Amino acid sequence: QVQLVESGGGLVLAGGSLRLSCAFSGRTFSNFAMGWFRQAPGKERAFVAAINWSGVKTTYADSVKGRFTMSRDNAKNAVYLQGNSLKPEDTAVYYCAAIFSGNPYFTSSDMDDYDYWGQGTQVTVSS
Repeated sequence: QVQLVESGGGLVLAGGSLRLSCAFSGRTFSNFAMGWFRQAPGKERAFVAAINWSGVKTTYADSVKGRFTMSRDNAKNAVYLQGNSLKPEDTAVYYCAAIFSGNPYFTSSDMDDYDYWGQGTQVTVSS
């Protein structure tokens, strides 16, 4: 059974940076595409970023493009989300998600595609 554990959330001032981590266990990590999603208070969960098996392909929501970077380390069974120039509207619970895929270049922005989810980590950006 796949387990995902996020960490790195917290309180940061607007304009600051934060790096989220997601630890993966239970299956062969390099067979899974990964994604980050977020859910702000009173809003639906929304796509943030996704990455393929090897990490050579990433996709981003328009709202974070140029400010956030998703990466993975298959040797450490982990994915990361580096957020820079953070804004108050980035405040949300951030979730890591995994999807098993036979396509090494597969990524998805659709949360219904994902098989496994972490418990989330809170990010609060204060103005």
